[in-house]
Amino acid sequence: MELLNTQLCKEMIKIHQYMVACASSISQYGALAGLKYSLEDAEMMKLEFKKRRDYVYERLAKMGIDVNLPKGAFYLFPSIKKFNMSSEEFCYKFLKEEKVGVVPGSAFSNSGEGYMRISYASSMENLKLAMDKLESFIRNLVK
Repeated sequence: MELLNTQLCKEMIKIHQYMVACASSISQYGALAGLKYSLEDAEMMKLEFKKRRDYVYERLAKMGIDVNLPKGAFYLFPSIKKFNMSSEEFCYKFLKEEKVGVVPGSAFSNSGEGYMRISYASSMENLKLAMDKLESFIRNLVK
């Protein structure tokens, strides 16, 4: 039985390696088509995401939130330290009161405590609504 398990494991490792270590031929052809025919679409989305990022960044800055401008992600990681609550407590309270989901920085390590992660990979309409709700939420916190 042990010999069978050893041989079976070897065969399973081969399958696993080919499934996760190599892109399938169909996905390689898809990527090639994307590079050949869709670079204009990619550039258009890049510009759109830049607008969304800049919008959320500027709104946070106007609210007095310390935040760095990301250069290559779909997220901002603003500081919420000045509100004197854990990132989990802040995010839960924001979700409960305003129905907007953000991720506590503590989910990313102890170093993330005091921050929240906001995704800007949503529509501009949703981002405007979320930023309006965040502004209202923060205004109520500091009363």
